[in-house]
Amino acid sequence: MSAPNPQRLLNLAGKSLLTVEALSISALEHLPIELFPPLFMEAFCGRRRKTLKALVQAWPFVRLPLGGLMQTPHLGTLQAVLDGLDVLLAQKDQPRRCKLHVLDLRNTGQDFWRMWSGSSVQVSSSFSMAPGAEDRLRTEQPLAPFEVFIELHLKERSVDGFLTYLMRWVEERKASIHLCCKKLRIISFSMDNVMKVLSMVQLDCIQELHVNCTWHLSTLAMFAPLLGQMSNLQRLLISHIHMPDPEEREEESLVSQLVITFHLSFQYLIPLFLLRCLMTPLDNLEITHCLLTDSDLTHLSQSPNISHLRGLDLSGVTMTYSSSELLPALLEKIASTLQELYLEQCGIRDSHLEAILPALSHCIQLTCFSLCGNLLSMAIMEKLLQHTSGLPSLSQELYPVPQESFSSDRILQHGRLAQCQTELLEILKDLGRPRTIWINFTPCPHCGDNTFRRPEPIIYGGNSLA
Repeated sequence: MSAPNPQRLLNLAGKSLLTVEALSISALEHLPIELFPPLFMEAFCGRRRKTLKALVQAWPFVRLPLGGLMQTPHLGTLQAVLDGLDVLLAQKDQPRRCKLHVLDLRNTGQDFWRMWSGSSVQVSSSFSMAPGAEDRLRTEQPLAPFEVFIELHLKERSVDGFLTYLMRWVEERKASIHLCCKKLRIISFSMDNVMKVLSMVQLDCIQELHVNCTWHLSTLAMFAPLLGQMSNLQRLLISHIHMPDPEEREEESLVSQLVITFHLSFQYLIPLFLLRCLMTPLDNLEITHCLLTDSDLTHLSQSPNISHLRGLDLSGVTMTYSSSELLPALLEKIASTLQELYLEQCGIRDSHLEAILPALSHCIQLTCFSLCGNLLSMAIMEKLLQHTSGLPSLSQELYPVPQESFSSDRILQHGRLAQCQTELLEILKDLGRPRTIWINFTPCPHCGDNTFRRPEPIIYGGNSLA
């Protein structure tokens, strides 16, 4: 009678080798490639540091996805692996079978280990090639220096012994090791410690950066030169920066020190002063839930970085205190490329919207437009629909409930709402172009009430009102 879930021969062979650790180490030179991953997993689970060290020196794959085995960082395992790497780095000629060039400490690579352990989980194509075409491509040319991949989450009191040991190891071998981090989060971390850690990281490897620290502008100015070296950055979020008061001229002058150059386009949620210093065009810009002065909007509309902007989100930015010509000037600047525009909860009323309608009608590539959370009348909504009827690509239109749908004490009246919907449908019919608009209740522009969560589509073209 067969035993349930019999172990694979590879796993049994690995366990057999590990019964005599000296035998397993001496056999690595002649061990089939297929035995390396299961043997490594057995040695990892058994905390057999000598075997792990030896396996690293003979690893027949380009990448060792160690992070995929560690639910939580384990210092002893890391030390054994790094000891093995030290032996490799000290050798002038890499061992014949060893192809190792990348140590991956991120929480990735599970598919690699599942494949070699015989799991029924489907394996991605990139790992099913190992050690085939993908690895051969990586080894056709000399591969130096050695790369260590890690995701860094820098937060006070969260820097453990694992990270401390790794950083010290990298610092002592900077000439031969590249520490690569694609995703970096800095949360409440002192600038001194940030500078020390990033001095060991290959800054051009960073693709995503999130800074959430209560830094002052002067502190951010110190950080700016590092941003300038992140040439492959794709996403940048900076929040909770203490901006100076207008009277603080000496601190405001520090803006001139922020010189940042990027090669790609990005999506931003940043203080506006940082935008003023960018040297390349942006693809998307988000500046939300803050106060922009007239000076800010003027700088924004005059910035060469927005000349090819495709997405603009100013949701939560109060426009009621701005000069009426500033937002139209901004829209005119980006009218030829703008595809998505979000002006949600901006305090926009009829007069503000009427001022931007001519510029809005020139945004010929606009596909998505949202004004949810503002207080608008039926009269201005009719003008809005007229000015946007000539935009050929506009397919997503989200508008607030007309103010006529509310009683004098700001309570939504469903009967009035139904009447407004009917009137809006008639307006669409008069304009004569098939079209769908959405009336969004969330949040209520009067009180922020989220009771009504489902937008209501008003459709002309299918001759229906939903």
